[in-house]
Amino acid sequence: MDDWEDACAFALTLPDVAMAPWWGTPCPKINGKGLMSHARQPGSFGLMVAQDEKVLLLETDPETFWQTDHYRNYPMLLVRYGTPARERIQLYIQRAWWDRAKKAQRLTAGLGTRP
Repeated sequence: MDDWEDACAFALTLPDVAMAPWWGTPCPKINGKGLMSHARQPGSFGLMVAQDEKVLLLETDPETFWQTDHYRNYPMLLVRYGTPARERIQLYIQRAWWDRAKKAQRLTAGLGTRP
């Protein structure tokens, strides 16, 4: 992802995702639940992830995925813009969508199993 606009543009390609306020900033959401947020840290955005995947991402790609103490006990991590991990970032945005989508939305989108 090159920047916040690029990350949001990808998220908005997913079914039923719309920009709506989250923590005072417009963010991609589905069913009132945020997928990602504009981060306070320059050069990064926050992405919702499962706790077990968060540990994996932090260990396997610290150039792309990182956290501050603010995110340590929360199922979100920071994603740096401009890394070569675009496809992996897109996968985890899709997973954030899948985790927050209703079963009918997942089936309609042809995503019966988690990406």
